[in-house]
Amino acid sequence: MANPSQLGFQDAASPVMEELLHFHDHTLMIVFLISTLVLYIIVAMVSTKLTNKYILDSQEIEIIWTILPAIILILIALPSLRILYLMDEVNNPLLTIKAVGHQWYWSYEYTDYEDLGFDAYMIPTQDLTPGQFRLMETDHRMVIPAESPIRVLVSADDVLHSWAVPSLGIKMDAVPGRLNQTAFIASRPGIFYGQCSEICGANHSFMPIVVEAVPMTHFEDWSSRMLEDA
Repeated sequence: MANPSQLGFQDAASPVMEELLHFHDHTLMIVFLISTLVLYIIVAMVSTKLTNKYILDSQEIEIIWTILPAIILILIALPSLRILYLMDEVNNPLLTIKAVGHQWYWSYEYTDYEDLGFDAYMIPTQDLTPGQFRLMETDHRMVIPAESPIRVLVSADDVLHSWAVPSLGIKMDAVPGRLNQTAFIASRPGIFYGQCSEICGANHSFMPIVVEAVPMTHFEDWSSRMLEDA
């Protein structure tokens, strides 16, 4: 969950998000060094009247300022491609959940069970209990086992939506008539919040997503209770 006046990302709760945070810090350091160099050159050019005739026409400098940016781009591109492929990997998921976006709520279907599914509506402000977050809580949470590979199939019933949970490093578009998939592993038990990240209508900002990661034994108890209620 993001904090007030927070400048950085949320704490990583999945291996992919940890990789994204490392890549962000890596790229930010490169950008910082480039900005410092450019600022130094600008200040040096403005503050001195001296010129060097060897700099005005030098093939060596042209070679340097051609090769150096290419090396920097490679240092950024290789880690980026690695993470891109990691985000597309779906290896033997333990559980598959189908998330369908509606105006304006989410419905979840646990496809590995015969009859386990529910709709998740935002809890109105007047019904919140102490400790719950305004505009972020739902009446049903998407419960998953922690430290287990989870596959999420994302689609929409009416207009474009987007299923996004920042701390898990997930953002997948929900397109009517199309079934997209993503996968993640919750590194630890906890409650992770997200929202629809697509401008899908008047109540776009009132489609919260709550993922609750619990130990496997607790997940089995929860699924048994949900099947009995169904």
